[in-house]
Amino acid sequence: MYFKAINEAKVYDVAVETPLERAPRLSARLGNHVWLKREDLQSIFSFKLRGAYNKLARMSETERARGVIAASAGNHAQGVALAAQKLGCRAVIVMPETTPEIKVSAVRALGAELVLKGDAYPDAQLEAQRIAEAEGLLPIHPFDDPDVIAGQGTIGMEILRQAHDPIDAIFVAVGGGGMLAGVASYVKALRPEVDIIGVEPQDSAAMHEALQAGRPVELERVGLFADGVAVKRVGDLTFEACRDTVREVVLVDTDEICAAIKDVFEDTRSILEPAGALGVAGMKKWVQREGATGKNLVAVACGANMNFDRLRFVAERSELGEHREAVMAVTLPEQCGAFKAFCHFLGARNITEFNYRYADAREAHVFVGIGVRDRAEAHQLLTELNEAGYQAVDLTDDEMAKLHLRYMVGGHAPQIANEVLYRFIFPERPGALMAFLDSLSEDWLITLFHYRNHGSDAGRVLVALDVPEADRPAFAASIDALGYQYQEETGNIAYKMFLGARS
Repeated sequence: MYFKAINEAKVYDVAVETPLERAPRLSARLGNHVWLKREDLQSIFSFKLRGAYNKLARMSETERARGVIAASAGNHAQGVALAAQKLGCRAVIVMPETTPEIKVSAVRALGAELVLKGDAYPDAQLEAQRIAEAEGLLPIHPFDDPDVIAGQGTIGMEILRQAHDPIDAIFVAVGGGGMLAGVASYVKALRPEVDIIGVEPQDSAAMHEALQAGRPVELERVGLFADGVAVKRVGDLTFEACRDTVREVVLVDTDEICAAIKDVFEDTRSILEPAGALGVAGMKKWVQREGATGKNLVAVACGANMNFDRLRFVAERSELGEHREAVMAVTLPEQCGAFKAFCHFLGARNITEFNYRYADAREAHVFVGIGVRDRAEAHQLLTELNEAGYQAVDLTDDEMAKLHLRYMVGGHAPQIANEVLYRFIFPERPGALMAFLDSLSEDWLITLFHYRNHGSDAGRVLVALDVPEADRPAFAASIDALGYQYQEETGNIAYKMFLGARS
């Protein structure tokens, strides 16, 4: 239904036809022919200006004179701001307070009126609706609009025009589904044999869940690392367009996204934002799962609005995402020469990290990072260590270990009889920590607290408290009322080995 609208879309007053570039290093590693559709090279470093401009350009002058408003986590905001600037109309942009500063600054620079509201896109959307009704502004939806979908669909039109060889699959990031709907509608109309595959973070899988359920569903919460796709519910229009044209939606985790950012950097020297790297991350996972070789694969590199201080977190997690590092807890005998013997056992493998603190006279628990070729080698190494009597535990997929423990190994507290350990996700904004502390009773002693700013949109905090058994119901009620996402880690094996009271 969008084929004609895509062909007639008005996008090239502001958008450029971005190149379809071969990724030679990634192609060699994966054993396939990998192509990147470089939407990160647009003037706002994102594909979003296509749909936004097409929408505004198709409005009447009377409609544009009323002014427009949009809610966005960042890139759609820039697209609307740029389109409004080009066409000379008022634009109000409502963004979550957790939006990366690079995107906030870009919107301000384009002359839009900026409002910051809430922790995630749904909060900003509600505020935008309120302002629109109060001031008579016309809402510009970031994805669930025919003109927006048609504008994004020009990406698919360009891919087919630029590809010299038959394409086997195109991998597209999914938030609300506008780009996926547009690309799938156009490509499938001309090349039905091409597989269109969406890619979402595991913690923001709105389209995946919708396709499974046969209808749009609302997620209870979404992850914020890939903020550009942090959408709780896909659109009705985008779902209808994707239901019969999208083969599947591949889900990827944070480590796999970070690894994809590194992959694109090594081929292009450009740094994608997390949402912008989803296509590459999903393509890699699909290739591994399918055992595909010799295929012509296209991944849309759809955005590069990355805060510089997030690069530290990306660099730390990319090795894990590439399965080139295994993180393990290994028990050694507490005796002279034990560490040297352990290193001899590892042979030529690279030790990337080693954390240890003396705990007792019998055994030592060490936190160790080890360079490996792939996940299969990590599993084999774990087996060999245990067979050699080292009592090794694989922590590579343990979020608490990767986010916190590796920075604070050592320090049992045997004198704390009622310690509980929780992992929290705080909104990264002033006052979030005090709100947490104010919710706690002064009778509960904080016995451990770890926070590290990863340049993300949410603060990750590990906290232990001495909470008597009788107070546990009140404690549970207080953290539930706070509304922050949390997970209890008191039973975590890594906590028991390195931080908890010894039994």
